[in-house]
Amino acid sequence: MTRFARWAALTVASTLLAAGCSGGSSDDDKGGLSWGRCKATADGPAPSSDWQCATLKVPMDWSKPAGETIGLALIRTKARGDDRVGSLLFNFGGPGASGVSMMPSYAPTVSRLRERYDLVSWDPRGVGASEGVRCRGDKDIQAAESVDVTPDTPAEEKAYFQDAADFGKGCQKDAGKLMAHVSTADSARDMDRIREVLGDEKMHYFGISYGTELGGTYAHLFPKNVGRMTLDAVVDPGADAVGHAKNQARGFQRALNGYLESTGQDPVEGSRKIADLLRRIDARPLPTGTPGRKLTQSLAATGIILPLYSKDSWPTLTSALDAAERGDGSELLALADGYNERDSSGRYGTTTHAQRVISCLDDRQRPTAATTKKLLPEFEKISPVFGTFLGWDTAGWCHDWPVPGQHDTPEVSAPGAAPVLVVGNTGDPATPYEGARRMADELGKGVGVMLTWRGEGHGAYGSGSDCVDSTVNAYLLDGTVPKDGKVCS
Repeated sequence: MTRFARWAALTVASTLLAAGCSGGSSDDDKGGLSWGRCKATADGPAPSSDWQCATLKVPMDWSKPAGETIGLALIRTKARGDDRVGSLLFNFGGPGASGVSMMPSYAPTVSRLRERYDLVSWDPRGVGASEGVRCRGDKDIQAAESVDVTPDTPAEEKAYFQDAADFGKGCQKDAGKLMAHVSTADSARDMDRIREVLGDEKMHYFGISYGTELGGTYAHLFPKNVGRMTLDAVVDPGADAVGHAKNQARGFQRALNGYLESTGQDPVEGSRKIADLLRRIDARPLPTGTPGRKLTQSLAATGIILPLYSKDSWPTLTSALDAAERGDGSELLALADGYNERDSSGRYGTTTHAQRVISCLDDRQRPTAATTKKLLPEFEKISPVFGTFLGWDTAGWCHDWPVPGQHDTPEVSAPGAAPVLVVGNTGDPATPYEGARRMADELGKGVGVMLTWRGEGHGAYGSGSDCVDSTVNAYLLDGTVPKDGKVCS
């Protein structure tokens, strides 16, 4: 199983609330949705009574609108004020993040927006409670931790690609016909149906990380329906599968350099030291204190990546790296488990399963092992720490995938759409800043409006910048469009 996510959810390591739908209904929308109290699940308690859940039926295949349907799980809380604009739909990224789980925990961050909006999210098709896909059982996921994702020998290479092929077969077995109908374009069409049943004339939307690609796709398909749309932590719409991997290698290395400088280390020397540590772990995995589990090279790299998502987590990275240098892999393993959604009982979440199913249906590009080997020097030059991992990922991620991809890059041009606020963070590790400028440009003149934050971490809104928060709030609450190119320091 590939260890490096293309576009991670904003709150990838958060403890998530799990919400379902109760049988009784409290009120209906124009589209006939029956909203009821959200219920507790085995993964956690139900959110407070302020939250309501519902299931929306949509066509599995949008080219056959009268055909077989699937259910989408929705969650909402109503606006507090009387001067309501409408619904504000959120997607938190991935692809594969559960909006039903994340929305209640993210609501305090966007509490100002609740003054004029119903806060709404959903599990996109193939995710969570919306026909969620599980490609592999917990024991098999843990067993796959021993697969070397940067193979050095023909035997390791064979095992790597066999594992990738087996994962795809597991996805197909579980998803069945749905496997070919979980694309970003399919979800964009679902979004427009959600808008209709909520009774909104326009789509007001807040997309984070992969949610920006979904928002751009929606704007392209339904430009006249775009209302107030904010895209934060922006995926580069002009990058293909290899381009995305290079972008992430560049972004994570920048974040690592920033971390090393903050600890008084030279980034070049500090990166060399970490790369050497990873090579030693590749040769001899570290003990962790957990019976039956060792810290492999891929788990170690995953554990290093997670704290780079937020500057507040940098001290955790220091502690984990120091422990690993002493021969103790337990702290990096705990970080990797957080990234991989593994709980203390050994159960794994399925965000990365849905992520792979969706992105491999989107991406047409299928780099071969030979292509990857030629690209590795370039990846290693971009990032001496993460380049090799992300380079090999381009070949393994969709290897021998059961369904073909749909495009090389997504189409996001949206002539005639209302202004879309595109927020880029210069220190974003997962979705580098350059992608935001590309998104604003490709949306089109008069549509993409660029806001820059000179900060650190994945995402800008709610990350400590009063300038960013006030600009986004003024746009979403009052419709005040900032000057294109505004910079917040």
